[in-house]
Amino acid sequence: MYNEKTWLGKTKVFGLFAAVPLFVFITVVIVPFLAGLFMTLTNWTGTGDFEITGLSNYATALQDSVFWNSIWLTLKYVFFTLVLTNVIGFALALLVTSGLRSQNFFRAGFFTPNLIGGIILGFVWQFIFTRVLVSLGTEFNLGIFSSSWLADPGMAFWSLVVVGVWQNAGYMMLIYIAGLTGISESLTEAANLDGASYWKQLTRIRIPLMVPAFTISLFLTLQRSFMVYDTNLSLTKGGPYRSTEMIAMHVYNEAFVYQNYGPGQAKAFVLFLIVALIAILQVRAMKKVEVEA
Repeated sequence: MYNEKTWLGKTKVFGLFAAVPLFVFITVVIVPFLAGLFMTLTNWTGTGDFEITGLSNYATALQDSVFWNSIWLTLKYVFFTLVLTNVIGFALALLVTSGLRSQNFFRAGFFTPNLIGGIILGFVWQFIFTRVLVSLGTEFNLGIFSSSWLADPGMAFWSLVVVGVWQNAGYMMLIYIAGLTGISESLTEAANLDGASYWKQLTRIRIPLMVPAFTISLFLTLQRSFMVYDTNLSLTKGGPYRSTEMIAMHVYNEAFVYQNYGPGQAKAFVLFLIVALIAILQVRAMKKVEVEA
């Protein structure tokens, strides 16, 4: 414990523990953020001189219908992956904490998809959707798998949802396991003595006490779903006909493929504001329903 009284002593302690992390945070996060924000106000193309153009890049970004289509598509993707990932993750956590034989094996198995990189995962599922499922659909006359989902603009979206849920549910399962094992056994034993059913114990004891775990899981799912790019790239490449171009891919294409740096950066900043607003509202709403044991 440090109880420095003098300015010099406090400066030494600050330099010892906080100066290096603060320097890294400023150079890696703050400076690029401010530089990107400044780029939205210029016509810089990556090289040469530039001029200040005011808010024209924001006006261009907000008038782009493809941008809003990507925003809407991403919001749909976030909603379905948020619900399905956390419902399945919570169900898996209940399953592997129920005293099931070989539960450690199942925990490792359910978590494994999270260890696979998004690019590789996308190629694996691309093979499944275009070859494996189509073969099964043809062999067993299953209409839903008669053709590749990735070639259908409507079904390609759901292929992204399936892969996103499959990848992230195991990770959220670990957070829910930590929440479930952190509940005092005395509470469930008292509930058993009072004759409370499993469902009542789950809905009136476990779930209310696990709100902090839900807060973390929902926040992480929101962040991952909004920022999804690698799976989008390797699985669908935004196709067919840009029908699955999520907002992260749209921003990347705008800035680096079409070389519209200013509008691309402006769209990235708008995306940042949307994600920050939703994340703040989500955390504040969940904090209000937290209870203590």
